[in-house]
Amino acid sequence: GITLVGIVIVSHSQKLAEGVKELAEMMANNVHIEAAGGLDEGLLGTSYERVKVAIEDVCGTDGAVVLMDMGSAVMTAELAVEECRDEAVRLVDCPIADGAVLAALAAAGGAGLDEVVRRAESSRHMEKIVRP
Repeated sequence: GITLVGIVIVSHSQKLAEGVKELAEMMANNVHIEAAGGLDEGLLGTSYERVKVAIEDVCGTDGAVVLMDMGSAVMTAELAVEECRDEAVRLVDCPIADGAVLAALAAAGGAGLDEVVRRAESSRHMEKIVRP
């Protein structure tokens, strides 16, 4: 059927990446989301190879967004995106869980790459606790 913007979740922890994927898929089960977290043997860290493969897996004709937790996950994702030399892969600076849910909802609704990025980034400014 129709291709939608794909989503890659990069975390130091495979469990965290998979949890975020699960949460986002609950909201949008027709969007291709890959979890790229951790190292072999369940060790914490980020694997360039895992991120690269995940990007290749989800990047259809509509492109992909990559969300990272922090630190070396960002560097690993930047490297993988540079290598893939695809204009249609974008790194998004946002909270990983909130951003993934918003990105998945946008993608499921057929939003284009720029809109998916914009919606995910909007999670940076969402207040969870509104104080009087």
